[in-house]
Amino acid sequence: MKENYQLKLEKELNHIITQEKVPTLLLHSCCAPCSSYVLEYLSRYFMITILYYNPNIYPEEEYQRRSLEQKEFIRKLKTKYPVHLVIDAYDSSAFYQTIKGLEKEKEGGQRCFKCYQLRMEKAAKYAHDHHFDYFTTTLSISPYKNSTWINEIGSSLQETYHTTYLYADFKKKNGYKRSIELSLQYGLYRQDYCGCVYSKLERAEKIKA
Repeated sequence: MKENYQLKLEKELNHIITQEKVPTLLLHSCCAPCSSYVLEYLSRYFMITILYYNPNIYPEEEYQRRSLEQKEFIRKLKTKYPVHLVIDAYDSSAFYQTIKGLEKEKEGGQRCFKCYQLRMEKAAKYAHDHHFDYFTTTLSISPYKNSTWINEIGSSLQETYHTTYLYADFKKKNGYKRSIELSLQYGLYRQDYCGCVYSKLERAEKIKA
């Protein structure tokens, strides 16, 4: 039976509201549109720091554009607790080394799994090193990404780095729909490909076809 990660999230949030201390959350974000609903939802429960780490994005100009959009969105969004942002330096070599041998995989295959793993491990390590109470990622908000993989990776990483993973499937409860609404409300740039050169080429081929 497939696990309901939204129910796991709600159970954890119900536990959090009974505590006196507001917990800290390290949130890996792939882009501002995907973070929009997640921030709106979780900022009622956590003091959030966003880690913008996405070495998969191609080209570098796209990385800079998306990181700037993330920064501007946080500046505009009104939240119960302040949201902080950490932008990692662009280093695509980490991505290419990670997915070596999987370049010809279709979007949604093992290349994507390795990419999720790379970015989430960075978040888990950062959360551990900086003593965050939880870590998670915005990745599961996309209907094109495998939420089971994402949560299995998170579960494994919390054992490795001894930091608590916040299970979630943010596309549930109309999360993806709400992210589109917020993108329109804030005038956010919504890219038409996931991020890497392979997804960009695949998208171009589909448009051409």
